[in-house]
Amino acid sequence: MSSFIGGSDEARDLQDRFKLVYICLSIMVTIVVFRLWYLQIIQGQELRTYSEKNRVKESKIPAPRGLILDRNRAILVDNISGFDATITPQYAKRLEETAAAIAPIIGVDKDSILKTVRKSRRQNGPFMGARVKENLNMDEVARLERLRIDHPGLSVDQTILRYYPSDSVGAQLLGYVGEISKRQLQRINRTGNDANLVQGDIIGQSGLEEVWDSQLRGADGLYYIEVDAHGRELPSDNPAFLELTPKTEVAGSNLVLTIDQDIQMAAYRAMVEQKDKTGPRIGSVVAMKSNGEILAWVNVPSFNPNKFARGISSDLWKELVNDPFKPLRNKVVQDHYPPGSTLKPIVALAALQEGVVRENTIVSAPGSMRFGNRTYHDSLRYGHGEINIVRAIESSSNVFFYKMGIQLGIDRLAKYAMLLGLGTKTGINLNNEVSGHFPTTEWKVKAKGEPWQPGENLSNAIGQGFVLANILQLAVAYNTIGLEGKHYKPFVVKQILAPGGELIKEYNPQLVRDITDQSDGKTYIDLKHIMTVKKGLSRVANGEKGTARWWKIPGVKYAGKTGTSQVMSFSADDIYSKCDQRPIMQRHHGAFVGYAPNDMPEITVAVLTEHSCHGNTGSVPVVRDIMRAYFEKYRPELIKTKKPRKVAKKAEVEN
Repeated sequence: MSSFIGGSDEARDLQDRFKLVYICLSIMVTIVVFRLWYLQIIQGQELRTYSEKNRVKESKIPAPRGLILDRNRAILVDNISGFDATITPQYAKRLEETAAAIAPIIGVDKDSILKTVRKSRRQNGPFMGARVKENLNMDEVARLERLRIDHPGLSVDQTILRYYPSDSVGAQLLGYVGEISKRQLQRINRTGNDANLVQGDIIGQSGLEEVWDSQLRGADGLYYIEVDAHGRELPSDNPAFLELTPKTEVAGSNLVLTIDQDIQMAAYRAMVEQKDKTGPRIGSVVAMKSNGEILAWVNVPSFNPNKFARGISSDLWKELVNDPFKPLRNKVVQDHYPPGSTLKPIVALAALQEGVVRENTIVSAPGSMRFGNRTYHDSLRYGHGEINIVRAIESSSNVFFYKMGIQLGIDRLAKYAMLLGLGTKTGINLNNEVSGHFPTTEWKVKAKGEPWQPGENLSNAIGQGFVLANILQLAVAYNTIGLEGKHYKPFVVKQILAPGGELIKEYNPQLVRDITDQSDGKTYIDLKHIMTVKKGLSRVANGEKGTARWWKIPGVKYAGKTGTSQVMSFSADDIYSKCDQRPIMQRHHGAFVGYAPNDMPEITVAVLTEHSCHGNTGSVPVVRDIMRAYFEKYRPELIKTKKPRKVAKKAEVEN
């Protein structure tokens, strides 16, 4: 009896525990049923959509970049079709086998392919294809297509390559394109200027390609294909999956430049084909219509932007970066130099306007002069005798302009130089333009911590010392003189066109100021003084003592000024030594800035040839050839059939 009672108590204890188990099981079943109901009923459609999306691969259709055209609609920058080999990490289940199979076909070693794909997976995730070879030829495309079925994740993608028909001509102006870097993408994302850019996109990296990238780039399209678990394309009768709608790509806008390709090529040929005792020319050229439209823009040496469009090699990049003559630099606006004697016409304007001299004032200009405890030399050993300001410009007398610098002082000179645009940016819409520099007494104290020295007036008055200018600034200044006071802003983009050719925006010449205008009470230059300086500039090319008189254009007279930009100082014993016998890096730069016709310009050209020793032999022939090409094209009635006069004897050297 007692045993029965004990068993009954134990059963009651177990029964309570079973109830607890039943409750727990009921709760668990309820949770499972509720979860299944939630997934099937509430989220069923969403999960179905997500599941079906796993069998859809999204692919980008790159939009063609807009074309860049010259003023006559000749193509300066174009697009061509290309093919890339890519591997998508998500689907590359046998990556090492795939890399080994394609390596001999594309000429890239297996380890490099593996490194590229794994790096892309870390940086961009598993779903973005990693480009393992760009710009495939048709044989490579055919052989890779045969491998695709056995190597999941491998694909051949059609792309668009940027193409520069003129190769290196004008490369620094046009620029180049390349894949957006991680740093660039982060910067753009921070600014919020373009939320559509992603890793792998191609953007402009320099020149006009960079400045006008948002207009040129266009909008990429999207399309979708059905794939199996290995990422291989499956046949499908339904090209539109779920709510995923293909997006048509939109080409970028086209740019019409003010550049004339014929004048551009003439400028390039004049630089690279002409040689003198110092060897091939190195330097920069800018040619401008009188209303500010840029006709030619050349830097030598240059680079081929097509190499960048196809993916530049590290060896070529090192070669370009380490070249002592900096082919990647846009010398026209990035490099500034002492302008040398090309500054003298501006000093002449200041001296005339300030009443230091008049047109007929006679000044003694011997071969040297003493100032303080130093002797200052002229470029001509025995000087120029008794001359006026027109003759001083014509023969490029140093001593004459030393005396002008002493009487003017640097502050009065700076006032007129800045009026003509020196020391400030021209405002052309390009990156990396330097402002140059024109000193003042106040600047010297702030920058150097010491007062201006009277002797510094002399060196700066002949374009040495602290004065720096780029050749675009000099072109604008001389164009202003030629136009008798009208200062135009330079520009290079004339129109923006829609892909279909419709005009989006047009840019017109912009008159910045008239330096003869006295109405605002600011600094101005009297027209009669400009006419006096124009006489001197005309005699440089056409007078008996002119430093550019050796180079003629039959039927057209031009005006301008030669100059030498010193790269180092020489002792009195070496100052008259033969420049072309020095090591090349010790040779001075030669410059010439001129306009034509000499009475009222249609075209202004500025040329600086590095280490060419003299402006009259290094740069004047280049300017002559560019001007001749312009008039043969646009004003052939002015050009006579007689060939341009060659140098008959050694041209005299000037500074």
